Amino acid sequence: MGINASVGVGQGDDSYTVGANACQDAIDQLSEKNPDLLIVFSSVKYDQEKMLQGVRSVAPEAMLVGSSTSGEITTQGPLKDNSVVVMAIKSPEIKYFTGVGENIKVNPRAAGKEAADKVKAEAGPALKAFLMIPDVLAGNGADIVRGVLDSLGTHFPVVGGASGDDFAFKKTYQYLNDKVYSGAVVGLGLTGNFKIGIGVKHGWIPVGEPVTVTKSSGSVIHEIDGKPAIKIYEDYFGEEEAKVLRTETLAKLAITYPLGMKVAGSDELLIRDPITVDEHGSITCAEEIPEGSVAIFSAHGSPDFFPEPFQRSAVCDQPALLREFFGSAKAVGDMLDVAEAPAARSTGPKDWPLLSVTVAPKTSQSPLFVTTTFQVAPEPA
Repeated sequence: MGINASVGVGQGDDSYTVGANACQDAIDQLSEKNPDLLIVFSSVKYDQEKMLQGVRSVAPEAMLVGSSTSGEITTQGPLKDNSVVVMAIKSPEIKYFTGVGENIKVNPRAAGKEAADKVKAEAGPALKAFLMIPDVLAGNGADIVRGVLDSLGTHFPVVGGASGDDFAFKKTYQYLNDKVYSGAVVGLGLTGNFKIGIGVKHGWIPVGEPVTVTKSSGSVIHEIDGKPAIKIYEDYFGEEEAKVLRTETLAKLAITYPLGMKVAGSDELLIRDPITVDEHGSITCAEEIPEGSVAIFSAHGSPDFFPEPFQRSAVCDQPALLREFFGSAKAVGDMLDVAEAPAARSTGPKDWPLLSVTVAPKTSQSPLFVTTTFQVAPEPA
């Protein structure tokens, strides 16, 4: 049988109905109607509890993981309106195990370890891969990844993406079976007879002159070149735009021009997305940026970057179970339609089930904001 996967979409105003319709749409496309796993992504437009109840009304027995997002993408490409998307998966080759770590705000590293520990305890030594969905608005995303690796080992295959909230940058949600969490990390472990591939790439290129982070603590940058951190954006965008930065969420602008850190031994920048700025001009990022780091403004480069992660993660010529990538609608704009989706499709058959969201991916290679793909395919007979 291999891996049977399908993707369903629900849109509308009633949260329960939209969730139910998305799940039913996915199941209707399966050759078997009792999926083992549901992966659910939803706009925060919907009441999260009611939406999840709608999904579960259709498939109450399936294991379920997922989160709120900042944009949903399916096999047909990016969805224009707020939606719920569900991937339904059935395979005798794969078994799934879940765990959740809470209180990221208190101790993100402990939360990551808690989620991974729970999965590892259930799966045992047969565990082959780990998918994580953390809330990085609640705490340092890099520390969440470190906690997972504390449990599973430095080189264990880990991939995932942080939850979103339609670019409001206020509160995100994570799903595990019948429960909606916030400030948590949900983990999904995979065991069985399959091969996996993980690819990592981003399309950000440096613009402007390098600067030095002269004072920081965790994910908060206090000073850049000895001045309040926000001044780098004020100087770049001008006085009028600077006023907006003080009154609206910084991330609405900065996600288009994130900070990139130079990393020894790599030609690519390590991307850090600013989220908020306080009254002192300190910038909070979704992940840490160490004191002494050399940073530089980044802008999105050529859309040609997109296919490479899919090529890196192509494990065989079988349809992929799951492929997840980050393509910020704020950053890429209309190119999301004309470049990213076709590029993704060009690397495999057009009927491959594709589910994706606008999020911030995490991998065990390094915790960063990038395009990430994750493919699972049956081992050849």
